[in-house]
Amino acid sequence: MNTSATAGTEDKKAADLETMPVEAVLKKLGSDADKGLTAGEAQKRLVQDGPNALPEKHVSLASKILKYFTGPIAFMIEAAALVSAFLGRWDDFIIIAGLLIFNASLELWQDMKASNALAALKKSLAPHATALRDGAFATIDAATLVRGDMVRIRLGEIVPADLRLVAGDFASIDQAALTGESLPVAKKPGDEAYSGSVVKQGEMTGVVIATGPNTFFGRTATLVAGAGAVSHAQRAMFQIGNFLIAVAVVLALVMVAVQVWRDIVVADNWGVADALDILQFVLILLVASIPVAMPAVFSITMALGALALSKEKAIVSRLASIEEMAGVDILCSDKTGTLTKNQLSIGDPVLLDATDPQDVVLAAAIASERENSDVIDSAVLAALKNPITRDAYHVTNFTPFDPVSKRTIAEASDEKGKKITVAKGAPQAIVDLSKPSAEVAKKVEETVADLGSRGYRALGVARSEDGGKSWSLLGILPMFDPPRDDSEATIEKVRAKGVTVKMVTGDDTAIARETARQLGLGVNIIPAADVFPKDMDPDQVPEKIADSIETADGFARVFPEHKYAIVKALQQRGHLVAMTGDGVNDAPALKQADCGTAVSGATDAARGAAALILTAPGLSVIDNAIDEARRIFGRITSYTIYRVALTMDIMFLVVLSTIFLGFQPLTAIMIVIMSLLDDVPIMTIAYDNTAVSQKPIRWRMPRLLSVSAVLGFASIVQSFGLLLIGFAVMKHPGLQSYFGLTDEAHLQTVMFLQLVAGGHLLLLVTRTHRWFFEPPFPARPLFLAIIGTQFLAVLMCGFGWIVPQISWVAIFWIWVYLLVWLVILGVVRVAMERVIDNRLSHRERLAEIVNAPLHHHRNLHR
Repeated sequence: MNTSATAGTEDKKAADLETMPVEAVLKKLGSDADKGLTAGEAQKRLVQDGPNALPEKHVSLASKILKYFTGPIAFMIEAAALVSAFLGRWDDFIIIAGLLIFNASLELWQDMKASNALAALKKSLAPHATALRDGAFATIDAATLVRGDMVRIRLGEIVPADLRLVAGDFASIDQAALTGESLPVAKKPGDEAYSGSVVKQGEMTGVVIATGPNTFFGRTATLVAGAGAVSHAQRAMFQIGNFLIAVAVVLALVMVAVQVWRDIVVADNWGVADALDILQFVLILLVASIPVAMPAVFSITMALGALALSKEKAIVSRLASIEEMAGVDILCSDKTGTLTKNQLSIGDPVLLDATDPQDVVLAAAIASERENSDVIDSAVLAALKNPITRDAYHVTNFTPFDPVSKRTIAEASDEKGKKITVAKGAPQAIVDLSKPSAEVAKKVEETVADLGSRGYRALGVARSEDGGKSWSLLGILPMFDPPRDDSEATIEKVRAKGVTVKMVTGDDTAIARETARQLGLGVNIIPAADVFPKDMDPDQVPEKIADSIETADGFARVFPEHKYAIVKALQQRGHLVAMTGDGVNDAPALKQADCGTAVSGATDAARGAAALILTAPGLSVIDNAIDEARRIFGRITSYTIYRVALTMDIMFLVVLSTIFLGFQPLTAIMIVIMSLLDDVPIMTIAYDNTAVSQKPIRWRMPRLLSVSAVLGFASIVQSFGLLLIGFAVMKHPGLQSYFGLTDEAHLQTVMFLQLVAGGHLLLLVTRTHRWFFEPPFPARPLFLAIIGTQFLAVLMCGFGWIVPQISWVAIFWIWVYLLVWLVILGVVRVAMERVIDNRLSHRERLAEIVNAPLHHHRNLHR
């Protein structure tokens, strides 16, 4: 069965039912507005179309767990564990297997959290519906609704399926969570009501035109289920693992070939014991080469970073989002409630017959209901400078808003018994009521047009003192959702960090453009309908549309698939995208984004899909999160360079000394202990003092591996140099006695101490791009961890704990040797950074010349 073709057919059917006349809809669906469907017909359609519910895809827990034990690094770790068990090295086996299980547990926990988005969407669906079956309304399970069912919706209920409204005066429906519109929408017969939206006022009857995954809500859920970007941290670990594995395999093959040649050709002696010896060498190389603790260090570092972000009012639900946020270069921000206050405000009244602005506001306030949760009524009442003036009037009769008259009318009397009638509503409706002169009517039209061009809604206000026989048009009240006080400053800070901000909203273009103008975002706001064709696949955005998306300052009138397509197109252009949102309509884009961010007050669906959840309103938390994320990313890259360089050092030392010197520089237990002493304290790097980059930072593997390889090569020279010095010392009786190096076991301890101590000194070089003795200096937890492990390593070597004992004189001179090499490695690091930076600057200069117009070339070469 062609699923995509079926989905496309269903979408076309839904689109037809959304636009054709209601009578034609009823006829096409075979539904009777007075009797509804019969129970038998409903059951038949339910079997044919399926339940009115979101589809579920079940994956067994065993399958999920098995997935965590596959992949290059996992396979190599498992191989090392199996070899350890085969040789009876159970201490090695327990440590390696424990790390493997720990990594899998962290990934399982993350996956369990990631499935919350779809579960939250399902909770938003209506559990029950009032449907007309066999000529009578009855409450049924919403999952049994089918196309053609007649459904009644009323105040406080969730719309159970996509409907075309057939009968009833009007309904005010809040569909902000679905479409992003900041105000409830007034519906009349013929309009559509979306599944998952909430009825705020009124009661109407509608015919079901789409159910389950074919509803507007369902299509959003389908996008959420299919959305999701692969973590760049995971990719980086795979690339680093593959690099180290490739090097390890080559070195292992060389070492095995040399050893077999020695045993068979040279010594003419080959047996099971020789094979086990070679297997031991391979084990040592495996344990030395695989970054067994890398996934754990990554996870713990980001987990501790998540704790730091929580103090910045940002809760991390997906750890990988931390390093993604560090590299974000485009932030797609929702408007309502994020950039704006989500509080409709009344601007300065435009006076017509009134002379005092507060007279206009007072008349509008009398025509408003305090008990009503309507946002316009609340804004009008809040605009009164003296609320007591409203209390002086007693409302005797109130006519609520309806989509036909488009106004509210109140009859009231003051404390002296004077009666007045006031009205507020759409400006044209108030003009029709008050019948002003042609000049005033034209002024109203021009005022409304001007306000509309600047994104303001307009509310007309009129008053009558003769029971409604004649009216005075008092004025026009501008209404606008104002920007948050901190939005403009935050946007400037984020831009200064190399992040472009684009507004994405479901509101009208004029409103979006005015908000963008006030915030300094730019006014190139594109209506989604002008860019995205209805039949476009959001996963395959055409080049021309992607160009428009990349250059736009923002988008208006967007639907969930538009937001998703915007994020996807930008990602396909090589951008790392952060997306903020708060509604169901934002969930697909939030999940697809590299760092989806649910803002304060977001719905469960948005929070479930997001990787970062803000607990404080506005964008200022994003600015703090970017800084913290870049610190965390800096710590991770420092560890990565350190780990790759040190791993290369250990691998080449083992192989080269085995091949050329016939000497095993480390025992297996030394390697295990060394890994613990090197990696466990390094987890405190999450607390390290790290400079905040002023540009987005991301995984640049060629640069990272180049720096790691050069430092690794220098470290190999350092280690092999000490090994050769050790052999030279053992050949001279005087030096041998002075240093206490009497046999190869002592030399193994020397190499053990050099790699443990040298490893942490290497970290001082890798943790900063500048000289290691310049600020920012290591944080206290990291510094104390390094000191503690060095102290323990020195005591182990000085007193012979686990490893053969060496003299304190030897320990002293080893440290002198390491400190000299610390300076040498620092020179290598700084020189390497300068070479890379010069190459990048040269490339950027060439790109600037190539891309610049011809008439600019002369200026570029000056």
